Amino acid sequence: MYPFPGDLRARRQKLIPTLAAVGALTLAVSACGSADGSADGAVELRFSWWGSDERHVLLEEVIENFEAENPDIRITGENTDWASYWDRLATNTAADDAPDVIMQDESYLREYGDRGALADLDEFSDDLDLSSLDPNIAESGEMDGENFGVATGINVSALLADPEAFEAAGVDMPDDTTWTWDDYIETSIEISEATDGEIVGTQGMTNENGFHIFARQHGENLYDEDGNLAFSPETLEAWFDITERLLEADGQPSPEEGVEIAAGGPDLSVLATNEGATAHFWTNQLGPITDASGRDIELLRFPGESENERTGMYFKPAMYYSISSGTDHPEEAARFVDYLLNSTEAAEVILSDLGLPANLEVREAITDSLSPADERSATFLSEVEDEIVDGNPPPPIGSGEIVTINERIYQELSFGNLTAEEAAAQFIEELEAVIETD
Repeated sequence: MYPFPGDLRARRQKLIPTLAAVGALTLAVSACGSADGSADGAVELRFSWWGSDERHVLLEEVIENFEAENPDIRITGENTDWASYWDRLATNTAADDAPDVIMQDESYLREYGDRGALADLDEFSDDLDLSSLDPNIAESGEMDGENFGVATGINVSALLADPEAFEAAGVDMPDDTTWTWDDYIETSIEISEATDGEIVGTQGMTNENGFHIFARQHGENLYDEDGNLAFSPETLEAWFDITERLLEADGQPSPEEGVEIAAGGPDLSVLATNEGATAHFWTNQLGPITDASGRDIELLRFPGESENERTGMYFKPAMYYSISSGTDHPEEAARFVDYLLNSTEAAEVILSDLGLPANLEVREAITDSLSPADERSATFLSEVEDEIVDGNPPPPIGSGEIVTINERIYQELSFGNLTAEEAAAQFIEELEAVIETD
């Protein structure tokens, strides 16, 4: 589902027929994805992405380098923040004006693919080489026999920890190969108590990625192969109970502080501000948080990885590169994606901002260029690889709204307006109402 402001569901129902019609028409009619060419005869492409100002600078440099090597192609970059990105992409796609090359997320890949808005990348084998991809995520963009996206890089969700905060509290760093969820709760509370709240034990598990790992540890998942919810109410209630226990004993920030921290993103996390001991982030966020904190932040496995019959952590494509099915210049678009994916020169600029490179040869080639924090991320990925059991089915259409649903219910739980049991029931009801299953 596209995250429009206002009445999301009503606006989505109006958009779907339009986007479906676009998908059908693009097979026979060229869309407005790019202009016919520049004044010097070069083909003009548009490339869209979301993210920070730093990412914008990096990708603009990559575009300049590509254009220098490919003078027959000119590329206009289009970037914005996460929420605005999906609103604009949905509007442009429905208007037959999608960018030629599109950064995609797994939550929306199936939706755009099923509506016919994305090209099958396997059709571009002459211009796009997919042979050197990390096998853990090589087929992650494939759905129903078509390949709608190629991973930019690879991530794993982990617990980031500040050894200096543990030392200041007089608390030992945990053994992340054996610690349990009870250990995590008790350690967080101990740190807060030992420092009189000056250092909070943890930022709290405030997004759905943490629950995804928790569910997998219990032999469940967010979704099954048909797009249905694949976790039990009891498991979700147990997950919300962790937050209740932490809040009750001040092991994580107060509800009011939590809202401010969440709104500020990684730069205002308890780790970045030296006000906490642990927080949950993706591995490609270790570098920026390390820089902001001025400390050597470490990566830990999630609690509970050895507590049940299986582990829950998983490799996730950081983002995807996709090509619009309506582009006027599919071969040139494929050449640019090939450069983004397979060029060591491009990777030397991007480094880990889009995850560690999906191309294994490129990843190895840039290892010496990585910052110490990114080197730790690469080492951590290698350490947990043999412990990861499997990947996840592609999320169903509408799954992108899980972010908004989780944020709202988590806040209601934190402020005491919902019990863990009530929060679980409402979460399931709202998510089932927005996803489309096979």
